[in-house]
Amino acid sequence: MRDPEFRRLLWTRFAVQWAVGMYRAGLAGAVLFNPERETDPLAIAGGFAALLLPYSLVGPFAGALLDRWDRRRVLMFANLLHAVAIVVSAASVGLGASSVALFALALCAEGISRFIGSGLSASLPHVVPAGAIVSANAFATTLGSVVAVLGGGCAIGLRALFGSDDAGSASTTAFAAIGVVLAAAIATRFARGVLGPSTVDEPASAVLAVARGLADGARAAVRAPSVTAGFIALFAHRASFGASLLVTVLLMRNSFTDHGIFRAGLPGLGQMAALAGAGILIAGLLTARFIAKFGRRKVVVGALILAALAQAGLGLPMELPTVLLASFVITGAGQMLKLGVDSSIQSDVGDESRGRVFALYDTLFNITQVAAVTFAALVVPADGHSAGLLLAATAFYLLGAIGYLIAVRRTPFASASDPV
Repeated sequence: MRDPEFRRLLWTRFAVQWAVGMYRAGLAGAVLFNPERETDPLAIAGGFAALLLPYSLVGPFAGALLDRWDRRRVLMFANLLHAVAIVVSAASVGLGASSVALFALALCAEGISRFIGSGLSASLPHVVPAGAIVSANAFATTLGSVVAVLGGGCAIGLRALFGSDDAGSASTTAFAAIGVVLAAAIATRFARGVLGPSTVDEPASAVLAVARGLADGARAAVRAPSVTAGFIALFAHRASFGASLLVTVLLMRNSFTDHGIFRAGLPGLGQMAALAGAGILIAGLLTARFIAKFGRRKVVVGALILAALAQAGLGLPMELPTVLLASFVITGAGQMLKLGVDSSIQSDVGDESRGRVFALYDTLFNITQVAAVTFAALVVPADGHSAGLLLAATAFYLLGAIGYLIAVRRTPFASASDPV
């Protein structure tokens, strides 16, 4: 993995992920922990929808276009457009725009970000050998997630410098544009066509290509049973994680107080993000080895069971230290799931359909998380204390493990590159 093209793609990902972390933390501070604004559970759910729906709204279109357009050009121009969206969002925060307006702008910015993310994932198999896809994906995705956490930490630090009001939040959020402009500059150094697609299986009409993207992605996913089974596991994780995430935000905002070295409020979310980043890093270091030793099936089921145990044993007490520890374990387990499904798509789906499958992946799972957050917002008390929601999240993890095993047993296909 010393190929210069892989390193260039890695640096592009890092710049994008840092900007994403900065933007999200800046916007979260502007909406959730701003003394000039009041926020209830449904408003918080609206914020999550703004961050997650682009995965679903952009996904069907992104997939078809990424399998049609030169991905180098996508990374260049989409990052520049993303910079514009970030600056407009920051200016709106400074002008005191309503939460609804901010969420609409966030929807645009995150939609562009999602297009870029799908392009990075679909490009990876073009810059690493086939036998190294699992480890390269784990390395790139894991470090990218850690860099996003660092970006969020930078935003918290800048917010302390600039202030927590609208003007300070705007200044903090605007800094995220630096990362995506840098990513666009790095992308210009790729040779034309080096990131694919190597073949184009699209109709002459771009409109028709976009319209059929979701259906094509679904067919390609069904043809790869390892992908279908992985989708079931991640469906359960996204539903569970969405509900517990809303509970955690409300607890941090309205219930928890500082407890020794542990902090409530936005600093507490920063600590949670740091622990989650540590979980992601450890998962990235171990997942490829675990898959090679135990097989993807055991790793996926084990990760789901581990998340269920952490949700019940650490999340359910709803105490600040245990909630923070739960974020470490659950996020690490979720990263193992994601890396397993990513590698399935990259190994078992042809390049002519890979972008569309990644788009379908984004669409289904983020609709699931938005639905889970919205449902939770309708039933959770304002202080966040809801044992019922956390028990339901635990049950979803266990149901996901059962569903995954059923799907695997119904389809005996296994890729040669997928040890079972």
